[in-house]
Amino acid sequence: MIRRAASLFVINLAVFAVVAEVIGLAVFYYQTGWLYYVDPYRPQLAVVAEPRGGRLTTAALHPYFGPTHQPGLPFDMPEALREPGAPNDTPPATNNFGFTARHDYPVARTSERQVLVGIFGGSVGAWFCEVGAGRLAAALARTPAFQGRDVVPLCFSHEGYKQPQQLLILSYFLSIGQSFDVVVNIDGFNEVAISPVNDARGLDISMPSVMHMDPLTALVDQSSMTADKVETLGRIQGYRRRLNAVASRANRSWSAAVHLVLTRLHGVLDRQYRAEVARFDALPAAAGGSLVRVTPRLRARGAAELYQDIARNWAASSLLMQQMLAARGARYVHVLQPNQYFTTRPFAPGEAAVAIAADSPFKPGVEHGYPVLEQVVSSGELARAGVTVVDGVHLFDRERAPVYIDNCCHYTRRGYEILADAIAAALAKP
Repeated sequence: MIRRAASLFVINLAVFAVVAEVIGLAVFYYQTGWLYYVDPYRPQLAVVAEPRGGRLTTAALHPYFGPTHQPGLPFDMPEALREPGAPNDTPPATNNFGFTARHDYPVARTSERQVLVGIFGGSVGAWFCEVGAGRLAAALARTPAFQGRDVVPLCFSHEGYKQPQQLLILSYFLSIGQSFDVVVNIDGFNEVAISPVNDARGLDISMPSVMHMDPLTALVDQSSMTADKVETLGRIQGYRRRLNAVASRANRSWSAAVHLVLTRLHGVLDRQYRAEVARFDALPAAAGGSLVRVTPRLRARGAAELYQDIARNWAASSLLMQQMLAARGARYVHVLQPNQYFTTRPFAPGEAAVAIAADSPFKPGVEHGYPVLEQVVSSGELARAGVTVVDGVHLFDRERAPVYIDNCCHYTRRGYEILADAIAAALAKP
């Protein structure tokens, strides 16, 4: 009797394993079009970069730039942004200055055929460096002005950056000998989305993002670390370790069924991890006593005056970038980046659910600030000074495929392709 029960249990277990494996194979084939066991086409789950030497964060505080990254961190490329059918190459890592790049800076020109293209901006610029810069380089190489040239994109973008950070970074790298033939600055969103948050927390709008500075200030100065921040940091570390453990096991798994289960678990942990990081970024530091001096609000501003000042600072920084580059014979392209909170674009089916969050902390600033930025562009002030301007507000209007990948400001692969084509077209004009 016991032997018969044991046999039935083993048979049922084997049947369950086979059925589960078949389901796993079917789901994987449906999602990728490939058999799970064909190794080169098996997607690898991303591993979240762990701080080195027992540190609490992978971020760093640069004395000139503000928040930056520690060197050697791999770029976390979302699976949805990978080029279909492309091999899973080793992602670039942050360089000696904390920018995601395949070169340490400054980069020396190795031949007269090279065209050094600097890409400046916030997180949209940083993702463009990895998703759109290759398409931009290929498009430029086909234009008469750059035909037969070797276009080399160089990334100077970082999440949360806003003017005058791009201006300060450009001036610093020019001062240490970095040369450019073209500089592309993709911005506008962070200026109007983050500067009002600075103002509300008592910091000047010209300062780096308080959402990125406060967590670093708390780590630099223990007196500004609150109990909530300590607890949240502990949860972040726990989620990160579990996330990486699941990713490692899934990437080594020989079973499609096990990979399916671990992939779903990885998705749940990833959402929890990112939510905890967002919570930590939003928590204010304890008042007073910080060693990091961030300039407080220079003066009180009403709502209308606030956005006029943001736009004025934005334009002035861009004009200074133009002047520095023109003096060196380099071209400057300023892109007012597209966004989903100030647009006339009809969303693709289901896209609005991904792209729009009614409670987004960025939504009010973008809705109030973008009309003022567009007024600056339409006034011709930048163009008259020699700036090549790409007004991207309506850039996605004719595209029917989804172009937004989240409810912040980032794009799908198709969105970055459209952006790359628009920049290339602007540079093709004399």
